[in-house]
Amino acid sequence: MTRSVTVRVPAKVNVQLAVGAPRPDGFHDLANVFLAVGLYDEVTVTPADTLRVTCSGPDAGQVPLDATNLAARAAIALAGRRGIAPDVHIHIAKDIPVAGGMAGGSADGAAALLACDTLWSTGASREELLEICAELGSDVPFSLVGGAALGVGRGEQLTPVETGGTFHWVFAVADGGLSTPAVYGEFDRLAAGTRVPEPVASPTLLAALRKGDTTALAGALANDLQAAALSLRPSLADTLAAGTAAGALAALVSGSGPTTAFLAADEESARTVADALLASGTCRDARVAASPAPGATVV
Repeated sequence: MTRSVTVRVPAKVNVQLAVGAPRPDGFHDLANVFLAVGLYDEVTVTPADTLRVTCSGPDAGQVPLDATNLAARAAIALAGRRGIAPDVHIHIAKDIPVAGGMAGGSADGAAALLACDTLWSTGASREELLEICAELGSDVPFSLVGGAALGVGRGEQLTPVETGGTFHWVFAVADGGLSTPAVYGEFDRLAAGTRVPEPVASPTLLAALRKGDTTALAGALANDLQAAALSLRPSLADTLAAGTAAGALAALVSGSGPTTAFLAADEESARTVADALLASGTCRDARVAASPAPGATVV
């Protein structure tokens, strides 16, 4: 039996997040165009006497180490389906911003699932792994798949999206996190009394991804949760302005925030924007990354 398995898994940016009205189950229908970006967590699983989770890296202190952690839940879910005990030590080496709207927790869930599947040689099909991912959370299936994809339903029903080139990003990490449920709650409050349209993917945006056209993509970026995130965290407007002033082609809140994402013309421009963001004092860190990136991969 393999003594340990390590899986590398990427962060994501939502290049389009169209949000529908709340459903009876409390979720919202989405048209969510995901792009995996080259910032990675690494999750290592090792046989142990009992299930435990440890974490290292930036903001590791903010990561729950109990059974609420998606990595632990992934191990429990897969073990439960195979009738075995989830007795593994899961170590998360964090590099994706925590509670930052970049699906770091979801990434860890997908990575732990793939790592445990490999460690235990369960023989699970890709479909079964994606089914477990969808049970764990809306963003978890995409973390397994990577690349680019359109997510509908809660975002868990994925269709691959073709990309024709490399896109260069800067991610400005804010102080503290934003609760995803709180941001959706604020979205509902701001939209109260208005007709919320059905969420659909933008043909212009999908064409820009397919052609690898950075300028066209910049003009099509959209996030329906941005107003809600800015309402809860008005200081993010200063970060968006600083990155745009430094030459970013476009700026938006990543997912439910508070990380902000800036699309740059090329790698050199991205570094210029990152330096300017750090100098502006409007964010805690600025990270450069390219997309698309591969999904969860055993290393």
